[in-house]
Amino acid sequence: MVQQALTHLQQLEAESIHIIREVAAEFANPVMMYSIGKDSSVMLHLARKAFYPGKIPFPLLHVDTDWKFRDMITFRDATAKKYGFELLVHKNPQGLAAGINPFVHGSAKHTDIMKTQALKQALNKYGFDATFGGARRDEEKSRAKERVYSFRDKNHTWDPKNQRPELWRTYNGQINKGESIRVFPLSNWTELDIWQYIYLEQIEIVPLYLAAVRPVVERDGMLIMVDDQRMTLRDGEQIEHKSVRFRTLGCYPLTGAIESHASSLTEIIEEMLVATSSERQGRAIDHDQSGSMELKKRQGYF
Repeated sequence: MVQQALTHLQQLEAESIHIIREVAAEFANPVMMYSIGKDSSVMLHLARKAFYPGKIPFPLLHVDTDWKFRDMITFRDATAKKYGFELLVHKNPQGLAAGINPFVHGSAKHTDIMKTQALKQALNKYGFDATFGGARRDEEKSRAKERVYSFRDKNHTWDPKNQRPELWRTYNGQINKGESIRVFPLSNWTELDIWQYIYLEQIEIVPLYLAAVRPVVERDGMLIMVDDQRMTLRDGEQIEHKSVRFRTLGCYPLTGAIESHASSLTEIIEEMLVATSSERQGRAIDHDQSGSMELKKRQGYF
């Protein structure tokens, strides 16, 4: 019997499914982060494949800042209903009570309170010992040096100088009480890999990834979409209608669109083949302070 060699994407798929199954077998109370973006959609698809025809044996968690695009929330709820997985949604009650928002308090404070602190609250509340995330090494330099199994202490902090060796496909999941592991099954995927896999597997995605004429404001070198009435304009700003799409999704006031006419998956892939910048350039939180992403990750951010 002649064995067929796996394609590049099949190798990545097999590696990711192996990691997901390994965590499900090794840890007592795992959870999968669901941020509703393209990487989360791929990770969810892989988890469904990993345990088919059974159900995913762990819940999905969405940390909701209350500032996500409306299309993202609609897509989240429809996806949970369609596939029947357990979806946990957590918001920081103290942050909501204080009215924390990116316009008044800035991206750094908003992200810390409504994302990082909210995530820690949820992980402590449910006692999760392993948390899947959709981060990839090609996204950003601090993520490039992080292991697949990323150790977190009892305060959920990360020390990049104290990481465990990972030889071949061997992962060290030993932890003490109160400690946890962040797990990144998509570590070795690229943005192009993600889009090619979405195309081949016909994975549903939030429509914001596809180009359409949308209301935007140019601010700090980014095109910010006006998603609801809470959008505040600065002096001299005007709302324009442009054909744009998003390479990455987050809180709408902190996420920049790109001008594009790529309204199909094949057109997006064609764009990715000639792209020379990271998708994270459209995220304000990556640039709001020196060493921004690594600092946030040290403090408990994904």
